Amino acid sequence: MAEEVSTLMKATVLMRQPGRVQEIVGALRKGGGDRLQVISDFDMTLSRFAYNGKRCPSSYNILDNSKIISEECRKELKALLHHYYPIEIDPHRTIKEKLPHMVEWWTKAHDLLCQQKIQKFQIAQVVRESNAMLRDGYKTFFNTLSQNNIPLFIFSAGIGDVLEEIIRQRKVFHPNIHIVSNYMEFDEDGFLKGFKGQLIHTYNKNSSVCENSDYFQQLQGKTNILLLGDSMGDLTMADGVPGVENILKVGFLNDKGLIVANCTRNHVCLQRTGPGKPELLSGSRSLKVLLPSPWCITAGRVLGDSRCLLPGQVEERRERYMDSYDIVLERDETLDVVNGLLQHILQQGDWTEMQGS
Repeated sequence: MAEEVSTLMKATVLMRQPGRVQEIVGALRKGGGDRLQVISDFDMTLSRFAYNGKRCPSSYNILDNSKIISEECRKELKALLHHYYPIEIDPHRTIKEKLPHMVEWWTKAHDLLCQQKIQKFQIAQVVRESNAMLRDGYKTFFNTLSQNNIPLFIFSAGIGDVLEEIIRQRKVFHPNIHIVSNYMEFDEDGFLKGFKGQLIHTYNKNSSVCENSDYFQQLQGKTNILLLGDSMGDLTMADGVPGVENILKVGFLNDKGLIVANCTRNHVCLQRTGPGKPELLSGSRSLKVLLPSPWCITAGRVLGDSRCLLPGQVEERRERYMDSYDIVLERDETLDVVNGLLQHILQQGDWTEMQGS
């Protein structure tokens, strides 16, 4: 298969069962575009996780970092992040244990945003002024799906208005796209008053969010799925699809969860610069800024009562992803592998000739 899907030879690609991947890819290719649909997360899956060593913003971060949010609100949102994010990525808690915490986090964050008198027209401006970036190769990805009439279902726990605006401003919002996310609700004067429908967080992206069921019912015959995600919660995004025959799950293993805001005294901080052993970054008593991917080799507590990840826990996370996703892309900020798979499934020419981004 390496000869057929050359992008799977990239150093960023991890596969627990290459033979099984070959079987699924072969079945997807046999079905072609007529039987294929794509289901994808957005934040840190279609959008970049980092650029030049700095974190890229999620759809929530874009608002958090904007001028339309007060400094006090920004501090409160950051405090929520420091408290709840370690719970979200804690490998030792079950999803059931995490659920009430995720609902609390999203609810509190939404309540804070609703106090900011955000106006509908401001969303486009905030996105334009942000550092939001889609992954390299996004034009090929979106355009290939559109040109081949392949439905793209974006299932996001982010803010629908923001992520939709990001796609629109990149001029790749095509008619084949359907989004289920947390969409803002504005009052008659155009001010944010709440969020529509059922709350969507990291761990309920499944058929329990009934909004997506009618959509999937309309796609009779689209029984082959390419699923793209970056968290364990994304693995259930296709649960509402009837009659699934073949599904290939591709997971982006970003450095999510390897961020600390403030190390306790005498911790030695390390930052991984690539696959393999980490490099010594700093032995300072207090790190003043958020770093792309550090961890502390000394167990302890950091700001917000979150825990440092030890090197062994990083390895554990990689193993969990490889057990759950068919293909894992580690620290890969591109859609090269996904585009290569689409080119192979659709039996098209070299996708790099069409890339343009």
